[in-house]
Amino acid sequence: MKFIESIKNVWKIEELRNRIIVTLGLLLVYRFGAQVTLPGIDASQLTGLSNTLDGGLGGLLNAFTGGALAKASVFALGIMPYISASIVVQLMGIAIPYLQKLQKEGASGQKKITQITRWLTIAICLFQSPTYLASLPSLGVPPSAFLLGTGPLFYFSSVSILVTGCIFAMWLGEKITDKGIGNGISLLIMVGIIATLPQAFVQNAAVRMEGNNVMLILFELVIWFVIILASVMLVMAVRKIAVQYARRTASGGYERAAAGGSRQYIPLKLNASGVMPIIFAQAIMFVPGLIGGSGFLKETTVGNWLQTNFADLFGFWYNLVFALLIIVFTYFYTAITVPTNKMADDLKRSGGFIPGIRPGTETAEYLDKIMSQITLPGSIFLALIAVFPAFIVKLMDVGPGWALFFGGTSLLIMVGVAIDTMQQINSYLLNRHYDGLMKTGKNRKAIA
Repeated sequence: MKFIESIKNVWKIEELRNRIIVTLGLLLVYRFGAQVTLPGIDASQLTGLSNTLDGGLGGLLNAFTGGALAKASVFALGIMPYISASIVVQLMGIAIPYLQKLQKEGASGQKKITQITRWLTIAICLFQSPTYLASLPSLGVPPSAFLLGTGPLFYFSSVSILVTGCIFAMWLGEKITDKGIGNGISLLIMVGIIATLPQAFVQNAAVRMEGNNVMLILFELVIWFVIILASVMLVMAVRKIAVQYARRTASGGYERAAAGGSRQYIPLKLNASGVMPIIFAQAIMFVPGLIGGSGFLKETTVGNWLQTNFADLFGFWYNLVFALLIIVFTYFYTAITVPTNKMADDLKRSGGFIPGIRPGTETAEYLDKIMSQITLPGSIFLALIAVFPAFIVKLMDVGPGWALFFGGTSLLIMVGVAIDTMQQINSYLLNRHYDGLMKTGKNRKAIA
């Protein structure tokens, strides 16, 4: 088969082979660290913590850390503090002139932004670590599990280890990006999510087997594959804007490109913002429950309603607000990440134009209009996939752990990162004149 031949070609390229080996090795280190429990905690008494975090928001966070959160691991915080810091820095870049200046300085500016993100990551870890440790008893960890008690020594050592674990995970991600096949941080998240997939499926299948519903398992798998296909379509879908480039003449001028110019396309992605709107919305969805459980709303009717409805990951009000936030954030993130003005300027400088549209401002307005038109169906489709686990739970009584893989952040991250990784490998193959993993058609002659 052509795909198998392409896999063989991967190992023929020494640089690509070494990068894949480095990536797998670093991912193995990350997964090993996720199994190491914090010193002073009895790992055999963490069953209650695992049961508490099975499903709901806790289950989602546990999936992002590859189960490390439920194991009170040294990597319990995972890479999420770094993701949070990156989002904060990116949002601040809209309002803070200093960060805007750094964004325009190229590689040197990006290096400074990365340094700022790292320091902010440490600050977030210093806040989240003691909060996580203090919440362990309420999450089902018995007092006997703390072998050395919960005094200042325990907190100091555990906070130090959790912060160090997050920084080490961040370092692993950056090394995978530099020395591996790229997308290091995203790969760490994806591997963590995939690590919880087999257990979630087995638990759900066991329940189905007890009820003699074997066919229902097969039906769920069919739906799962259909949702994966829909997610791939969402990630890959583009609107092609036809572009023509003027042909240079022997006299040094340019001919009118209506007939003789080369024709190309500007690919505008249906979902240009990726999974970032879901991550933004997911972060906001923690707020109503916190508001309901604190301040003057605590123990009031409104406060209890907020805590009850926004703690249920598969509830109606949670998913309604979640979907609306995703649509809003999709427009917001697309607006700040798709520079239509810069695209129009670059097109004009290269002698290109969109047929029927004047170069410059009119081209920028046209591109912005097209982006607005395709962002609406893209955002609605993204929101539907994000809330689909709630439909699966309500209509088919699927277990909460397995339901998280029927859409939402988990599935979209898996699909998006897998496609990006394949594209990275594909580019290596094509540069060496091999057939790519994602290319069909005429075979190329391999160069030994």
